[in-house]
Amino acid sequence: MQHVKIPQDRIGVLIGEGGETMREIEAEAEVRLDIDSENGSVAVETVGDPVRGLKGPEIVRAIGRGFPPEDALRLLEDDMMLFDVVDIDAASRNKNDMKRKKGRLIGEGGRTRELMEELSGASVVIYGSTLGIIGTPPQVDAARSAAEMLLDGAPHGAVYSFLEEKHNEMKHQGLQYHRFPGSGSEEV
Repeated sequence: MQHVKIPQDRIGVLIGEGGETMREIEAEAEVRLDIDSENGSVAVETVGDPVRGLKGPEIVRAIGRGFPPEDALRLLEDDMMLFDVVDIDAASRNKNDMKRKKGRLIGEGGRTRELMEELSGASVVIYGSTLGIIGTPPQVDAARSAAEMLLDGAPHGAVYSFLEEKHNEMKHQGLQYHRFPGSGSEEV
């Protein structure tokens, strides 16, 4: 049995309407969830396949870090799916610096976060003082590197170029490489 602590305002999302989300997680991950809504503590007990059960606490943690349940359940799609967290607070000097860095990660109208998702193929959520990532190892690696580049002060353009490069590498390795008119190595 593992214990996971999640923020108070995410407990409702974990439980879902009439307990629907909780039951779905229990069925899919073959675990039993014991949720203490007073302090945000969730006991996760494996009741079926131990390998699937290992993903249970990760799913709860992902929902606690701001992911919608359907994204968190992607962790069960295959054994290679990962959940990773980038601590924005640890990269910040103070509250104002954290606000600024969070703003850099989100981008104008959420565009930077969207591009990070689009080009890496991972799900990316910024919640509180963290950036959460769900995807395959290369997807998570690309999104994490992009986030760290932005936190270190790299220009957005350089980060987008890096992500496009990673995107093309992943497409090429997946043998789903399509050359669209206008998408080459030339700079625009």
